[in-house]
Amino acid sequence: MKRAWQIVRLAGWDLWHDRLVTLCMIATLVAVIAPLLLLFGLKHGVVSAMQDELMRDPRNLEIRMLSSGSYDQSWIDGLAKRADAGFVVGMTRSLNTQADFIHNANRFLENVEVLPTAVGDPLLEGVDVSALAGGGVVFSAQAAQRLDIQPGATLRMRIARRLNGVNQQAVVALTVLAVLPGRAYERAGAFVSPDLLRDMEWYRDGYAVASMGAEDGRPTAEASVRFARARVYARDLDAVESLEKSLVDQRVETSSRLAEIRNVKAINHLLTTVFSVISITAILGCVAALAGAFLANVRRKRRDIATLRLLGLGSAEIATLLAIQAFGLTVVAMGVGLLIYVLGSAAFNNLLSGVKASGQFASQVTPLHCALAFMLALGVAMLASLAGAVSAKRIQPAESLREI
Repeated sequence: MKRAWQIVRLAGWDLWHDRLVTLCMIATLVAVIAPLLLLFGLKHGVVSAMQDELMRDPRNLEIRMLSSGSYDQSWIDGLAKRADAGFVVGMTRSLNTQADFIHNANRFLENVEVLPTAVGDPLLEGVDVSALAGGGVVFSAQAAQRLDIQPGATLRMRIARRLNGVNQQAVVALTVLAVLPGRAYERAGAFVSPDLLRDMEWYRDGYAVASMGAEDGRPTAEASVRFARARVYARDLDAVESLEKSLVDQRVETSSRLAEIRNVKAINHLLTTVFSVISITAILGCVAALAGAFLANVRRKRRDIATLRLLGLGSAEIATLLAIQAFGLTVVAMGVGLLIYVLGSAAFNNLLSGVKASGQFASQVTPLHCALAFMLALGVAMLASLAGAVSAKRIQPAESLREI
């Protein structure tokens, strides 16, 4: 242990004695670390900002079914169980997804789009969807503004039908549970439980639906649960393509924002390629420069190393001394590189803050990235010190005696 500590002290004093050489070697490492941190930080910040912007808008995860069909509950459940599916709920025919909402005599909306929702709906994040079963409704911002309602308000939903030549209306009292942000759903819409939307369809199809207050019509026991379409959302951005392909393979006409997602991925791939080429070039240059510095240092101190060999230091201990010096150089260079990165990153963020109001285009690296950068720099320094260690191994102790 004492001998190891002596080697550490010897490595430190040697670096301090040759301060100018040490400074040059640190500068060589900093010249690689700082630009790569800035470049990677900018790449990571830009791509992350674009991906976050896509993820913040749930519509980018939506796969719209444009064609109508006739699907049973098992088909809906099978689609929902797919690993790439994030949220799936069946929808009735388009004609049955509209209703009138009346707040008071002066505030009402006709033919509002009514959509089914359930737990896990990305559009209703933060809303207790389970409360919808008790006669609740969630409105889009546009619908809430036109109806002049707030969460907690009560209103009526009106559904019309014609049965046996007679015009009939069903009125259902609902409580507003929440109002969505304007960006979540830009049209006038109402989100209700799937059971309520099913009852609306059965009522219009001529069934005696008790929840609608209808006593005439066919019994609901004769009704079947079928869906014309579904609200489909992928688990994440990477799952959109595979989930949409599965629907297309079933001859379901779809629409999604896959093109925008592919554009972000293409930008990420391009920036990664550019960063990789620059990194490899810079690292190879750094290894060559440091290896040359270590070799020159070893040859310049050939007599000193021979004396150390004569005093009992073996080849492995000389290599350890050089490795300790490489580690020390890396620590100092990493600290200086991070300082330069912080200053450069602040300049980037300042310049790019005007591009977007939210300032999402930022240069940023995570602690994990910093740790990986340190390991990479350490690997470069160790590889360069290996060249010096190989050269030092050839120095014989007898060389020091020739100088006497």
